[in-house]
Amino acid sequence: MILSDKKILIMGLRNKWSIAYGIAKSAYENGAKIIVTFMGEDNRPKIEELIKDFKGAKAYVCDEASEDETVRKLFEQIKEENGKLDGIVHAIAHANTDDLHNDFIQTSKEGYSHAVDVSAYSFVLVSRIAKELDCLNENASLVTLTYHGSSKVLPGYNVMGVAKAALESSVRYLAENLGKDGIKVNAISSGPIKTLSAKGIKDFGSILTVVEEKAPLHRNVTIEQIGDVATFLLSSMSDAITGQVIYADSGYSIMGI
Repeated sequence: MILSDKKILIMGLRNKWSIAYGIAKSAYENGAKIIVTFMGEDNRPKIEELIKDFKGAKAYVCDEASEDETVRKLFEQIKEENGKLDGIVHAIAHANTDDLHNDFIQTSKEGYSHAVDVSAYSFVLVSRIAKELDCLNENASLVTLTYHGSSKVLPGYNVMGVAKAALESSVRYLAENLGKDGIKVNAISSGPIKTLSAKGIKDFGSILTVVEEKAPLHRNVTIEQIGDVATFLLSSMSDAITGQVIYADSGYSIMGI
């Protein structure tokens, strides 16, 4: 098992259909101890039920992942109760519904700032606080989630595409900053998956259809497949990879039509 005895923090778990859950499942099946964060203390019973099959897993609430004090207190508690981490998966993103349903040109200043703050800056903040508090073991790995809408126009993705572009650039700069400490930083660009977040994208079903028709493998991806890619990036098998956006989309991103 390639993550044997590794402690992996997965931030942003919501339900069993989420990519975060697929990553947690794959990491656990490959030997990792799982730690998760979620939003809303009232969701604790649901989250603890969700992770009950991951023996020894712990759950922590994190309502403001882009707020310094919130993240600092979170990591202080996690380190005190679990010791240092071997990996962090950032599965946190949000944009206002109106900014996904209207034309991009109608994006408000508040909506623009909110999407970038929650979806991109939070990864920078998490990386910085984890480093400052000495929460990361040697050769730790940081992984975040992005999407093809960061570099191509996808109807309905709008300001989230801008936020993901900022996130991908942040991955490269963080990789350079943290590389001197042996820490890897990478992103996974997943193909579209029917998650709760995806429901906010207008006409999302048509995107799934196009991928199935046009991708070289002629199929959509699953949370289990993305979980396995993340497990690879969290493991020592990917020690030569950092600062990269790894596409796991059945090859759709290589197509020109």
